[in-house]
Amino acid sequence: MNSMLRIDSHTHILPREMPRWTERFGAGNYIHLEDSPREGFARMMQGNRFFREIGENCWDAEIRKAEYAERDTQVQVVCTIPVMFNYNAPTDHAADIARYLNDHIAELVADDPSHYAGLASVPLQDTDLSIKELERAKSLGHLGVQIGSNVNGMNLSEERFFSFFEACEKLGMALMIHPWDMMGKEQMEKYWLPWLVGMPAETARAASSMIFGGVLERLPNLRVMFSHAGGSFLPTLGRFEHGFNCRPDLVAVDNDVNPREYLGKFWIDSITHDADLLRYVLKLQGSNRICMGSDYPFPLGDLDLGAYMLDMGLSAEELQNLFAGAALEWLGVEASHFSPT
Repeated sequence: MNSMLRIDSHTHILPREMPRWTERFGAGNYIHLEDSPREGFARMMQGNRFFREIGENCWDAEIRKAEYAERDTQVQVVCTIPVMFNYNAPTDHAADIARYLNDHIAELVADDPSHYAGLASVPLQDTDLSIKELERAKSLGHLGVQIGSNVNGMNLSEERFFSFFEACEKLGMALMIHPWDMMGKEQMEKYWLPWLVGMPAETARAASSMIFGGVLERLPNLRVMFSHAGGSFLPTLGRFEHGFNCRPDLVAVDNDVNPREYLGKFWIDSITHDADLLRYVLKLQGSNRICMGSDYPFPLGDLDLGAYMLDMGLSAEELQNLFAGAALEWLGVEASHFSPT
């Protein structure tokens, strides 16, 4: 299996050097990086507040590539960290930051296209500006875009976002939806519950909103991936379906298609942390709709890059799909896209 192409469809990256946006704009609490007392680390600061410490594998392309080589994985699909979305910021501020991040990723990909592919960021609080940045990102070589599971509390089924999804479909840009700004997080901060409970719920919120809201029905060629294996959507699909059947007056108000009909019409990544759950979503989705993903370099991710899949007794075709085939189709490229020139 060592000769198999492997693509990590879900990784995060930041530029080591960023402007101090709060100082540049004269307002806000934007992320910047400061030196850490620990060598090889940096402190993410949100304004004057400590947010998180990150290691050099969050920004150093060569270190990342070496760590992936140790795990027989050649390609990383890179996107920013969700805290950089800045949906609640003034639109011009968020747009400036998105352009900076997109330029950084585009340069990384251009320098090493056989090992990196990029997903852009957009200021989704302004749909028109987001479409413009999406078009610019495509011209820079980005293969898709990452957005959050909600925008300032608004579900992705809101009609104001439809033109953006329509542009993604028209431009052939892959769409990755990542949980963030987790609902109820203020009520469950203890035990890291926003990440353990809130994130799966947020992804289910996004998936169900796009299905019940008719986005996937109206845009059948939209290539969307829900991260973290779709969160709690697939494990509780029976409940979603039962609600659709027993209370259509509440559930089927914008789309009268059973949610189960959309299985296999969207992608998920493989971050289940559980072989039995992976078997379950394989049964629902098929291996050609599950992309190996890790959430690298963060510790809650699958930092072994799907190594457990090799011990599950899966067929060669299933493994090929999980490690590369599904991601290639989601990204809209052939394997030769990542061949060294």
